[in-house]
Amino acid sequence: MIDRQKLFSGFSLVTDELLPNRAGLERYLRENIQGFAGELTIYKFNGGQSNPTYLLDAGGKRYVMRTKPSGELVRGGHAVDREYRVIAALAQTDVPVARAYCLCRDEAVIGSWFYVMSYVEGRLLWDPALPDMTAQQRAAIYRSMNTVMAALHSVDYRAVGLADFGRTEGYLERQIERWHRQYEQASEKPLQDMLEVAGWLRRNVPATTTGALIHGDYKLENVILGEDDRISAVLDWELSTLGDPLADFSYHCMPWQLPPALFNGLRGLDVRALGIPEEQEYIDAYCRATGRSGIAHWNFYMAFNLFRRAAIIEGVVQRARKGNASNRAAHSLAQLIEPLARRARELAQA
Repeated sequence: MIDRQKLFSGFSLVTDELLPNRAGLERYLRENIQGFAGELTIYKFNGGQSNPTYLLDAGGKRYVMRTKPSGELVRGGHAVDREYRVIAALAQTDVPVARAYCLCRDEAVIGSWFYVMSYVEGRLLWDPALPDMTAQQRAAIYRSMNTVMAALHSVDYRAVGLADFGRTEGYLERQIERWHRQYEQASEKPLQDMLEVAGWLRRNVPATTTGALIHGDYKLENVILGEDDRISAVLDWELSTLGDPLADFSYHCMPWQLPPALFNGLRGLDVRALGIPEEQEYIDAYCRATGRSGIAHWNFYMAFNLFRRAAIIEGVVQRARKGNASNRAAHSLAQLIEPLARRARELAQA
């Protein structure tokens, strides 16, 4: 099993060699963030497979900076401007987010676009089984994750200025084509399971009846938990858009479909004894919170998300081969692609 927490947690000091224009960045931050003062120290978070993330320490205050990675990038990817926009828009909603301070599109400052947000104190956890916690703590964390996702999908995206943030119609069809195309472009030898699942998905797209603001990568490791075991902030909005909320929710439910080996999943564990809801119980709670009577085509949504995740990982591995992955351990994720594709095919054939 890959110990993702060991690989991706913590941070390291950024030297002037890695960020030559420290003075220019410091000047920009003083001019664009009220109250920013003091000598700037920069650390790079080890986590994150796409947009490099940095901890900025100055004058006794902490901030977080997200940037585009260096090198050749996938067209349309690494949109830090979209991340900044959605975080700023959600500030007055029930969805907990960091405070958005500034967005810089001037590449002369540090060599790429970036934005700065507040640093939110709390815990980042990686294993959905939540070892070393009590059953009551696990129940509270899962309850909070469910509540926040329901709140996100209930946001009036037009009222918060995101009416043009994406297109809800044809979302699933576009997603299938996008990730199939990106998978084939990134893969040195495409898996037959991935190609078969792509065809099955095209033939079985359900009708989408509602559209919502969606996160795109909502999972345990992308939320900060406070001491009360509730979410203090949702992180990593790079894939957020307008789309099918059931695709977003089912992505979040993948741990119930994946085994602990390799994936830190929940499949095969006695979740009830752990205090974690069973999959159907979790689905029912979401449906109650969003006013749904249930979710049809669950196997489609789950197969789609397993396929999508495998395609995303293939892109991360490709960047590792090219030498511009955000995390130095990105190449180790290659072993996850085949079992994800196999499980997607199993669900498609069920």
